[in-house]
Amino acid sequence: MAAKHLNLFAAALLLLLLPSGSSATAVEYCKKGWDYPVKVSSVEVVPDPVVRGQPATFKISASTDKNITKGKLTIDVAYFIFHVHSETHNLCDETSCPVTGEFVLASQQTLPSFTPPGSYTLTMKLLGDSNEELTCISFGFSIGFVAPNPVI
Repeated sequence: MAAKHLNLFAAALLLLLLPSGSSATAVEYCKKGWDYPVKVSSVEVVPDPVVRGQPATFKISASTDKNITKGKLTIDVAYFIFHVHSETHNLCDETSCPVTGEFVLASQQTLPSFTPPGSYTLTMKLLGDSNEELTCISFGFSIGFVAPNPVI
């Protein structure tokens, strides 16, 4: 059941950016020293930490010299060290194709108030037309321990 609700969260890579209260999140490439065709310049999580029951926005800024006409995003989420969710999206459903130069993937989601608080890690791969790995990043984020009071 929790994994289903994390589906809402993991999809949080693709839509709208909140302008204030953002902070840069440390990003690591999956393969150190690998020359990925898509370079990720930043990841922002707003708010940080994420507040259960309130909107959260994830924004990934990237660039490429390639002309990417199709591909897919794979997303894996871990809670502490436990894998809790995976999903795949068509890249062109999430941003305008062809993708070239600088681009942004962003999304806003509201997590259920019962989402477990703590440390999460999101790993995202961008795979090209022939399933070649165009980029692979991971970053951590936190879900706060305080849930908002329900509106009556």
